[in-house]
Amino acid sequence: MISKDVLQGPWAGLPVAWNDDLSFDEVAYRSDLKSTCAAGVPGVYTAGTTGEFYAMEFDEWKIITRVTVEECQRAGTPVMIGVTSTYTLGAVRRAAFAAELGVDAIQVALPYWMEMDDRMILPFFQEITEVCPNVALSIYETKRTKKTLTLEQHQGVFDSTGTYLAVKSNEGTLGCSPEGCKQLSKFVNVWVGEDKFSTLGPHGAIGSASALVYMNPRIILYMFDLLLKKKWDELKPLTDQVARLVEEGLKPFAARGFTDTAFDRLMGKTSGFLSMDVRSRGTYTSPTNEDVYSLKKWMKENTPELLVQ
Repeated sequence: MISKDVLQGPWAGLPVAWNDDLSFDEVAYRSDLKSTCAAGVPGVYTAGTTGEFYAMEFDEWKIITRVTVEECQRAGTPVMIGVTSTYTLGAVRRAAFAAELGVDAIQVALPYWMEMDDRMILPFFQEITEVCPNVALSIYETKRTKKTLTLEQHQGVFDSTGTYLAVKSNEGTLGCSPEGCKQLSKFVNVWVGEDKFSTLGPHGAIGSASALVYMNPRIILYMFDLLLKKKWDELKPLTDQVARLVEEGLKPFAARGFTDTAFDRLMGKTSGFLSMDVRSRGTYTSPTNEDVYSLKKWMKENTPELLVQ
């Protein structure tokens, strides 16, 4: 099993490429996987929110997972696959399949349709890790699951599985608060958004499931290097730029109902790094080429550093 040291840095949370008929575009996806690995990212992650796990059938998920693992292993880049499902057996089946392919880590959120009873949380993670005992576990903490874990529950998963190494902490969850991040980072790696590197880095945050890294690998990898070196004064102006991009540059698109993957595709296409089409899978709003032009214009005027490859 990989070590905690491997589960650090901006792992690229890659979107999936779709054809005009919304079938899987394997050619474009492999191309973007190769470019991402070649950029020197510490790892690649897919089948999360950006990877639209919620908009694909299990058979499609298996094909996309296999392609992802093939390209990452060929490049020598660690790979993590999302195995989130609406029920335990669905997550278990995905975890078992991923383990057979030799993934380095899995990431899973609590089932997100019906709220889980607290008594079922530890058994849920135990059932999943039993089928992949040599694969690192990352927990995806998000308010979309209607429940977030307490510090005691995180500790319980850590103590009972032996493979829990990282948590992706989204807004409103324990790891996104300074004290929560400090406590969690005593036993797992805490991942947060790059805009929080300068505020939560001093409290132990050590990575991200990054959409920005394939917008601009150079600047995001540099930001992580500053985090590791604890150069908070140098890091803050860059995190401020990221925060401004999120809060101002992307604001007009939020009003149109953009999903996470729509924002992430838009940023990857704006920089020219992603070759895949900008479309998301229905029934969700997709960016357009006009949106790409509009965001690029805004970034050139307001956050030019984030565009320089």
